Amino acid sequence: MAASRLKPLAAVLVASGASWAAMSLAQPPATANDRGSLEALRWKLADPAVTVPHREVQESALIGASPTSPLDVLVIGGGATGCGVALDAASRGLRVGLVEREDFSSGTSSRSTKLIHGGVRYLEKAFFNLDYGQLKLVFHALRERKQVIENAPHLCHALPCMTPCFDWIEVFYYWIGLKMYDLVAGRRMLHLSRYYSGEESVELFPTLARKGHDRSLKGTVVYYDGQMNDSRLNVGLACTAALVGAAVLNHAEVISFIKDEFGERIIGARIQDKLSGKEFETYAKVIVNAAGPFCDSVRKMANKDAPSMICPSSGVHIVLPDYYSPDGMGLIVPKTKDGRVVFMLPWLGKTVAGTTDSNTSITMLPEPHEDEIQFILDAISDYLNVQVRRVDVLSAWSGIRPLAIDPSAKSTESISRDHVVCEDHPGLITITGGKWTTYRSMAEDAVDAAVKAGKLNPTSSCLTDNLRIVGGYDWDPASFTVLAQQYVRMKRTYGGKVIPGLMDSTISKHLSHAYGTLAARVAAIAQNENLGKRLAHGYPFLEAEVAYCARNEYCESAVDFIARRSRLAFLDTDAAGRALPRVIQILAAEHKWDKARQKLEMQKAKEFLETFKSSKNAQFHDGKHTGQ
Repeated sequence: MAASRLKPLAAVLVASGASWAAMSLAQPPATANDRGSLEALRWKLADPAVTVPHREVQESALIGASPTSPLDVLVIGGGATGCGVALDAASRGLRVGLVEREDFSSGTSSRSTKLIHGGVRYLEKAFFNLDYGQLKLVFHALRERKQVIENAPHLCHALPCMTPCFDWIEVFYYWIGLKMYDLVAGRRMLHLSRYYSGEESVELFPTLARKGHDRSLKGTVVYYDGQMNDSRLNVGLACTAALVGAAVLNHAEVISFIKDEFGERIIGARIQDKLSGKEFETYAKVIVNAAGPFCDSVRKMANKDAPSMICPSSGVHIVLPDYYSPDGMGLIVPKTKDGRVVFMLPWLGKTVAGTTDSNTSITMLPEPHEDEIQFILDAISDYLNVQVRRVDVLSAWSGIRPLAIDPSAKSTESISRDHVVCEDHPGLITITGGKWTTYRSMAEDAVDAAVKAGKLNPTSSCLTDNLRIVGGYDWDPASFTVLAQQYVRMKRTYGGKVIPGLMDSTISKHLSHAYGTLAARVAAIAQNENLGKRLAHGYPFLEAEVAYCARNEYCESAVDFIARRSRLAFLDTDAAGRALPRVIQILAAEHKWDKARQKLEMQKAKEFLETFKSSKNAQFHDGKHTGQ
């Protein structure tokens, strides 16, 4: 069995060597002009006093783009790819705008697996199918994995992942396979993979079962991938793009395109500000459609007969208490008894588990089905020695993967995760497919296509390979100690009295990792404006963060905060609900909301939280995983 599995190895090794050499030579040397532009951007982004332009300024910049003085690029979509496109284009010296119908990272980009990975399964397919295309995909993703971690060091880190083996053939197979993963990563490898005995494995992962399917644990193979705080990284990209010069506007929807006098080329768009209801027009030489699962609806605005490009796939994740997995070690089973992948990963003090991969319809607020939640619970229970209970599910969400359609594919798993860039209507470039890990190179490809299609004149080539996001420059893992030593949390009691509280390690580490070198600003608000109280018991999120995000991160609604600026909705739906009144109260003071707006915010936030099927707001009657 093992011999047949390893037959393609030699061919893949040869291809690996050729690909590694080719990709090493593919990076063009930076010109003196590029180095000068990059240094200027670094200096600006590293400034501790840097502030993003106000939302009104950004909207005025879009309105100011006219037929005679258009933007170079208008991006539709504020997910990872869209914000990546805006940052890439603006850093090349182009005049850029971006509009997002909801909030930055409101769709797929906030509902990911939280992994920055090269794709172990893709490497396996490359071996057994001798598929050079899959191998290139892994090379590409592994290169980008390292870059994402380096460009946002406060939000991303390497995570060891344990693969349990219940027979010696599995040990040999996974050890060889993950060593190949190391080899393909080359100099961009995070850490070497290694084998641990069964006893060592249980010490590292105490809840790991010693027996499974009447087989005893022979050991585990541990390898490394990256992990991120996805929506905060996405918001960081949007803010960095704004600082570099892009006019970014969330809660602004494209309602129609403007075409030239011949009705052929798209030259602009009509946009509605969903906060004020105001409509306006903006013009651009090229429009980039980066709307994720909704990119087909944007394409159909240009041509109602445009064929669909998206095959939507649903990925469901659940969040469990921290005791399900140790801090600093994940568990990944590449193939369960029904052939699917299952994982458990420590994330922001809890355990995230998943995932599913099934066909779905496209909707703004996808909801996980109970059978998908039960599948994940069933799958992880096979590998744990603790009782897996449905009542332990603190949050459960569904995300829609915008997979590019391969007409010959028979299932969503066989559809390529690679991205597609095309201009199927003059003036409109569409970028779709791909995954979070490769957002930066996807953006680079889209901007390259836009430059060609619009005959644009950038002042430099792509710089994002070595451009950190705001908060990342000069950040150090020990930065939290400065916050703990130099700030206190001034808290207002229910009686109105203001008392000091410690900026303890848990809170200071959270602020440092969430905001990077800008965390001191949040701490200063907590200290100087009496906003040092926690928003929810047991979680490190502070009242000061609400005010900071409203002022500095385009946080325009309660959902913007509980879901994307903090991750409370994803970590604990019930806790997010308890925090809502205070979140709305602070936002109301920042944005001058009246009582009607506050009531509307509460209603929308509750409707949003109802789509997260925690044990508190879900209906399940089959009796499985309900032990008390």
